[in-house]
Amino acid sequence: MNDTRRRLGQWLPKDEDDIARFREEFARYAHERSRQAQRTGVVEDLAAFIYQDPIVRMDLARAIAQARDAGFRLGYANIEELLVLLDAMLTYAPPFSESSLIHCPVNALLDWPMVMPSGYALFRDPAFNAHLKQLLTVWSGFLSGPHSRTHLNTAAPDGWFSREADQKIGLSQFLCDPNKPYWGFASWNHFFTREFMPDARPVAQPDNEKVIVSACEATPYYIQKDVSLQDSFWIKSQPYSLLEMFTAKESDLARRFVGGTVYQAFLSAFFYHRWHAPVNGTVTKAYLVDGTYYSDADAEGEDPSSLNDSQGYITAVAARAVIVIECDDSDIGEVACIFVGMAEVSSCVIEALPGQRVRKGDELGYFQYGGSTHCLIFKPGAITKFVPQPPFDDKAAPMKVNSHLCTAR
Repeated sequence: MNDTRRRLGQWLPKDEDDIARFREEFARYAHERSRQAQRTGVVEDLAAFIYQDPIVRMDLARAIAQARDAGFRLGYANIEELLVLLDAMLTYAPPFSESSLIHCPVNALLDWPMVMPSGYALFRDPAFNAHLKQLLTVWSGFLSGPHSRTHLNTAAPDGWFSREADQKIGLSQFLCDPNKPYWGFASWNHFFTREFMPDARPVAQPDNEKVIVSACEATPYYIQKDVSLQDSFWIKSQPYSLLEMFTAKESDLARRFVGGTVYQAFLSAFFYHRWHAPVNGTVTKAYLVDGTYYSDADAEGEDPSSLNDSQGYITAVAARAVIVIECDDSDIGEVACIFVGMAEVSSCVIEALPGQRVRKGDELGYFQYGGSTHCLIFKPGAITKFVPQPPFDDKAAPMKVNSHLCTAR
């Protein structure tokens, strides 16, 4: 894998000072709010879980202390103060920022404890992740409702319809109406799962079965050939491990892709967050996998970019959706699509279910609240050539959804 350190997809600013400043400013807001607002039930449940499990409490307290002792500006000094911030986050809709966008604010709050020695095991703990899932589900509910539209306006610098935001997003490509309140969007999530205008992303050679198209609007990250059933996905190189990606329950499915090829690409904070069929065929599998939300590969070290740099690792451990398509072209066979929800971006919504016929470009599902990374997995010998070729540059424009990604034999 590429060893270059970077914050992929602009989900968080590159400058740590911007993130530290956000944490400190948000802490002041959260503490003021806590004087008047009763704590949300899901945060009370999380607090009870932490305080009733001595190992969890120890690990989280130590991770916070380790981060503070290392000199990082967290905005909180202990577990109780962190809970105050998490509670306030449940009614927070991120504003636009041209220079210091905090698109994953919970990630920003947890950014340093999760990469401390005591944090690695904690953020892999299934019970702890189950509570994080409940927290993120409640927040997603808020973001799916009308009260989340605070910044869906043209007012600079925070408005998502401002001139500065439009230069990043290109709003004219999407279905929206500037003459309607909030431009026709019912919620923050409705805005972030916005749809392209008809023909904004035409399907490359729709009648040519050999042309496989990009399933997402995403920047290429890595291509690995001859993938193994099991591998050491937690080490520095983060090789793909099929059994973990599909889960042990689907071991027969995983074995069918041994020796094949994985293409991975990551989504940007500013772009399109829906998934589309890369081939013509029939959906044979479609399932969700519970997993981690803020777990990093230890091998990436104590670094604010470690979650971004753990792209290969999270395909085996993070919450994700798996969709398998049996192609009409028997030379291609099955294609597996894995859509991975990193950090806040954990609400994977599957729309195409087993038995459904899909054509290239048909919608398969979407990430609520943005998106993070995805993989397409091909059987051995199915692909002759990829259009994008390494080395990949994360500053490059993304592969457009429905554009020519690779060619089958």
